[in-house]
Amino acid sequence: MTLTLYTFDWLPEFPRGFVRDLRVRWVLEETGQPYTVDTVPAYPKSPGHLALQPFGQVPIVVDGDLTLFESGAILMHLGEGTALLPASDRTKVTQWLFAALNTVEMSVMHWVTMVLATRFPDFFGPPPEDVVIEHARREMEAKLEALQMALGGEAWLADKFTIADIAMVEVLRVVESEGALARFPQLVSYVDRARERQAFQRAMADHMQHWRAADSRKAATETGR
Repeated sequence: MTLTLYTFDWLPEFPRGFVRDLRVRWVLEETGQPYTVDTVPAYPKSPGHLALQPFGQVPIVVDGDLTLFESGAILMHLGEGTALLPASDRTKVTQWLFAALNTVEMSVMHWVTMVLATRFPDFFGPPPEDVVIEHARREMEAKLEALQMALGGEAWLADKFTIADIAMVEVLRVVESEGALARFPQLVSYVDRARERQAFQRAMADHMQHWRAADSRKAATETGR
């Protein structure tokens, strides 16, 4: 049975390229596992969506009898038995996957949400004072400095490219999109190296095509009213 990946039916421009279904698409492209894409409404949350994901988020995968949410859990499930989660390095890969999602991403999103609130207050709420945003930025940069030191001159977080790199690079791309990664040259190179992978490029192309098709469906619906 083909795996089904769920993402949102439509979103405005600013989160496209960063919605977390991209992480799942990437690992599926790396492993060559076939999949189909289905959608749930971003708003209002539907009972069907909440039955699959109680917090009303994406991604969600349905793999046979298994329904799974949270991108980290999905990456571990899909990486099982592949080179993306090697048995010989499983503990280290799991450590860095958790670091990406629990340490680095939490700090990044704390800052980025404040920055986005200055541009999209209707979506993110009133922006905090500049001093608060700057404090969050310094906290994030401390995490990035530590990550850069830990990576050192290595190509990847473990011996080879793994699900930990998929998660970490996806977090760092958010920092890059706000112009805050340039002062960490080793992390810039790390992101560039991952972005050169054919699987990432296929995943991104499909991800962006999804939103273009969503725009067309939305326009057709509005025209037909």
